Amino acid sequence: MTKTGTELAERPLAGGIGWPVRLIIVLFIVLAVGIVWFSNNWLTERYTTSTRNRAEVRLALYSGNLVSELRRASVVPVLLSRDPTLIGALNAADYSQSSAHLISYMEDIGAASLTLLDESGHVVAANDRSKLGMDLSLAQQFIEARRVNENVFVADRNASGAFEFSYSRRISSNGQIVGVIVVGVDLAKFEQSWGGISDAVVVTNSTGEIILSTEPTWRGRDLEQALAVRSAPSAIQRALQVTAEWASLPPDAFVMGAGVMQNEARVPFQGWRMVSFTTYSSIRERVNGVLALEIMGFAILLALTFYMMTRKAQSQTVFFQRESAELRALNARLQREIAEREKAEKHLEVAEQTLAQSSKLAALGEMSAAVSHELNQPLAAMKTYLAGARLLLQRKRPDEALSAFLRIDDLIDRMGAITRQLKSYARKGGDAFEPVDFKASLSSSLAMMEPQLKSRKVTITRTLPPHPVMVSADRVRLEQVIINLLRNALDATKMTPDAQIDLILSAGETATLTVRDNGQGIEDLDALFEPFYTTKAPGDGVGLGLAISSGIVNDLGGRLTARNARDGGAVFEVQLPILDDKVQAAE
Repeated sequence: MTKTGTELAERPLAGGIGWPVRLIIVLFIVLAVGIVWFSNNWLTERYTTSTRNRAEVRLALYSGNLVSELRRASVVPVLLSRDPTLIGALNAADYSQSSAHLISYMEDIGAASLTLLDESGHVVAANDRSKLGMDLSLAQQFIEARRVNENVFVADRNASGAFEFSYSRRISSNGQIVGVIVVGVDLAKFEQSWGGISDAVVVTNSTGEIILSTEPTWRGRDLEQALAVRSAPSAIQRALQVTAEWASLPPDAFVMGAGVMQNEARVPFQGWRMVSFTTYSSIRERVNGVLALEIMGFAILLALTFYMMTRKAQSQTVFFQRESAELRALNARLQREIAEREKAEKHLEVAEQTLAQSSKLAALGEMSAAVSHELNQPLAAMKTYLAGARLLLQRKRPDEALSAFLRIDDLIDRMGAITRQLKSYARKGGDAFEPVDFKASLSSSLAMMEPQLKSRKVTITRTLPPHPVMVSADRVRLEQVIINLLRNALDATKMTPDAQIDLILSAGETATLTVRDNGQGIEDLDALFEPFYTTKAPGDGVGLGLAISSGIVNDLGGRLTARNARDGGAVFEVQLPILDDKVQAAE
């Protein structure tokens, strides 16, 4: 039975999700997000207020306990300053029983320490017998107690960084000061008790210096410096967890990047203040618990909605059956296209074979052009030397003419070596390498280019190292590269008034020959080393010199680069591996 295209188009709409259902789902998700957001803000504000109230109550309790301990300890020096046993010992300078007498008071009084000083400031009795004989005449407790006839409270910082608190009072007999009693107050126990909960608590004196803290590294700093401490303290880790970034209420302070709730209370003692920092973690836990229930409920409703929608999937089976017929038709069309592609591939193979034959002919032409290009230099030099030899013979100077003939003989050997290099195109280079002095090859190449250099007004500067520069290469091919670079430099400076060519040979990690001219520079660096690329006039060159030179340098294990100089002209660099002593000795 044939079905129309209209039926094929309407069927997916019947089995799919209509836009009203999608709109309802989107509205449901937006509503759920709005409810969760509103619940988060309202619950956070409510629980934050509750937590702040509890923190203020704890702060008032801590402050009351601290003041109570200070007041209780302040009574002890008053009582001991009137103790007849201590006064008698100071008058008689007999302290054999004084330490035992002070120790007997320790359990009843509950002081941290008891110390008795004589009129000169020396410890004559103490519950800690290791202090006996110590000179405390310069201690603040002794000096201040002698000045006034009342209790003196002192907070000193010890070597470990903790503060020690004490009351001191002078002891008088018959109107004369006979000693000083020092009563230590144990306030460190409050730090330990405060550190057992989730709050971080500090107490500052009238100058703002922290004297009590649940975090030891905060002592001795002001509040601003303490909040800037970057270390992760053990006591504060429990109190200052990272606040959730989406908390609706801004934090009062930041400690190590974490937002905390800050509460302050005044301690009615010498201008002290007590500050607590409460984490938001407990608030977030309670809020997140409620939000988790809300999100779970919305997730269940959304899952039920999707379940009802999946029941419509049964109606899509008809659409899939109809679609399978379309896929079969598409498969048949693809098979026809595959057959056409196979036919095209066969035509492509024939074209590739034709192209390969053309490439062989082109390669043969390149090789012929390369031989012609490389033989032009020796032939030109031979012509010059023959003309010179003829002139010398006419002038009856046969010895000098013989020297010219010897040079012509060398050029003939060089031409033979160039023709023999045709074999190297069919094999990998490096088979006939030998130790070669780069410096000597450069001098030999300049000698071969002497006729061309003398025919031009050009300045040649050479910068050479004092010692030989040994490389592993084929001498003839290396000189061939140098001659090609010199010839290119001469051609580039043909139209330059003050032509100059700089030759720089350096030896470091590699042997580098730099050929710099002050010509017009290079127009197309990308195509410079391509075969048959040339900027010369027809008949002056075929564009194979640099291509051949680049191939030779690559065979020698080096590289040939070119660039334009900043002040004009072109710079060519030949880099070859240095032949070390071990390799040279082995060869």
